[in-house]
Amino acid sequence: MGGTTARPGLGRIVVGVDGSPSARTAAMWAADEAALRGSSLCLLHAADTDAPAPFLPQPEIVRIRQAGRELLDRTAGAIAARHPELAVVTELADGAAAASLRRAAALTGTIVVGHRGLGGFSSLLLGSVGLEVAAAATTPVIVVRGAAEPVEAGVVLAAVRNEADVGCARAAAGEALLRKVPLRLLHIWGTPLSAGSRAVLRNGGEETARGHVHVLAEISDRIREEFPDLTVYADGQKSHSVPGALVEASRHADLLVSGGRRSPGYLGPTIGRTTLGLLQHAHCPVELIPRSGPGHGST
Repeated sequence: MGGTTARPGLGRIVVGVDGSPSARTAAMWAADEAALRGSSLCLLHAADTDAPAPFLPQPEIVRIRQAGRELLDRTAGAIAARHPELAVVTELADGAAAASLRRAAALTGTIVVGHRGLGGFSSLLLGSVGLEVAAAATTPVIVVRGAAEPVEAGVVLAAVRNEADVGCARAAAGEALLRKVPLRLLHIWGTPLSAGSRAVLRNGGEETARGHVHVLAEISDRIREEFPDLTVYADGQKSHSVPGALVEASRHADLLVSGGRRSPGYLGPTIGRTTLGLLQHAHCPVELIPRSGPGHGST
């Protein structure tokens, strides 16, 4: 059975820097996270000069690279003022942003991106780089949403669907321990909107609810056993909109951790409806834990 892959270890954090306000917020959030983990931080700027290099004059390539280097130096300086003890490295990549971030994260790193980049499409709720990274990454990805200086809610939220999400819950438990806050496991199941389904709901609603409560209890029992010093809350809800309910719950969380489910796509990896809804509308940073195997679904 496929499931969420547990973290192989807390490797370094790699954050994309492109000069946008969203990326700056993400870089500062990533620095805070690296300090909590006791890991190193890599600031990466993708100049993306490889593909257009044959069509760009050499002075323009030099200018683009110099601007990227200056941006990295400014960002590193701001982080050093906030976390003078943090080990920070900078990397100027010539390739495309998403591929460069995945390469820098390697097998154990965590990728952090802002929810909006410098692209010219202001209507996009998540930048194209963020979408590509979230869809194709094989390591954890954190999309930083919410206010630049958010008020701490004092809880980490984990969205769990079934037993395949134990790894996701385990990762969320680790995040809660780092922050010294409780973990809230939230299991939401959908209910149909059509009037014709009311009889089905009346006849089978209680049995369905018991099944969902049983799944949640099994996951929460395992997490409590593995993390005896952690306060764990477990909540089950039914909703007409699973993404909407999770987005609402994110108002009261410091971090929302979810399995990075993907839908099959003809043009490569795509993001499931629930995952996309979280990345576009959540009120706090969202951490996606990659899922493996045929059971990852398309939620």
